[in-house]
Amino acid sequence: MAEKVLVVEDEKTLQETLAYNLKHQGYKVETSGDGKAAIELARTFHPDVIILDIMLPGIDGFEVCRILRQEMTTPILMLTARDDEIDRIVGLEVGADDYLTKPFSMRELMARIKAILRRVRLIREEMDSDEAATQLLTFDNLTINLTRREVLLDSQSLSLKPKEYELLMFMAQHRGQVLSREHILERVWGWDFIGDSRTVDVHVRWLREKIESEPADPKRIITVRGAGYRFEG
Repeated sequence: MAEKVLVVEDEKTLQETLAYNLKHQGYKVETSGDGKAAIELARTFHPDVIILDIMLPGIDGFEVCRILRQEMTTPILMLTARDDEIDRIVGLEVGADDYLTKPFSMRELMARIKAILRRVRLIREEMDSDEAATQLLTFDNLTINLTRREVLLDSQSLSLKPKEYELLMFMAQHRGQVLSREHILERVWGWDFIGDSRTVDVHVRWLREKIESEPADPKRIITVRGAGYRFEG
């Protein structure tokens, strides 16, 4: 079955170009040039990946991403017309998985989409592995439900962004091991992710604020100076 891509881009020429090339690569494609319409389409189309422009009429891409992230874990690749770190940081904060700055080559976009979908398949395969078959990873009052992709703290469900969950799952599955930022980037974001180790630091900080009783003095995610992080559970 063909994987599905939702293209949200208000520039008609670019929208049509993206749709044409994606269909040529064998994807099933739906398009939208409006934020509100894109949200409704995502709910009915159930895409495997969403290409989302930031500058949209009505509701901008950041707000569309924030709303969709509350409802689904579908990977979102954001498009920005500016090479602005603020855009990238805000995009990550609202739940985007990757970003691409205009102008970009169609070859690079296709490579990003393939990489995102490959990571999704890898996560699914890991969830089907023997370790994931246990369904639960439990650390005192913290429980990670691998089947439902849910994290509970004191039996209360935590609201985690997709990358926060994937980072926590990866570290928990390697409890006690020192994981370098580069290794974490490669396994959680993918080797071809265009970013640096600060991305890991930011997500670790967000995770600590949610799972540590004292984020400033963490007991679960330990910083190993000069080496990376170690998850103690």
